Amino acid sequence: MTATPPDPDPKNTPGLEPGGGVRPGDTPPESGQTSGLSHREPSPPKAATGRVVIALILVAAALVAAMLLTQAFLLR
Repeated sequence: MTATPPDPDPKNTPGLEPGGGVRPGDTPPESGQTSGLSHREPSPPKAATGRVVIALILVAAALVAAMLLTQAFLLR
């Protein structure tokens, strides 16, 4: 079974003139349309999440720097 097209057939639509227009004062037929979202949008991350990520990156960088400095002094 096939679905009917969203736009009405101009041949069967009352009020349309031969060129497809409408008479003055008439309302053109309405097409089907989709409104709204198909799925929920994710909520934006909280401000604290960015701070935690930055803190973890700084801690990791400090640990790497400490390991490199320790190894540099032990190889002397």
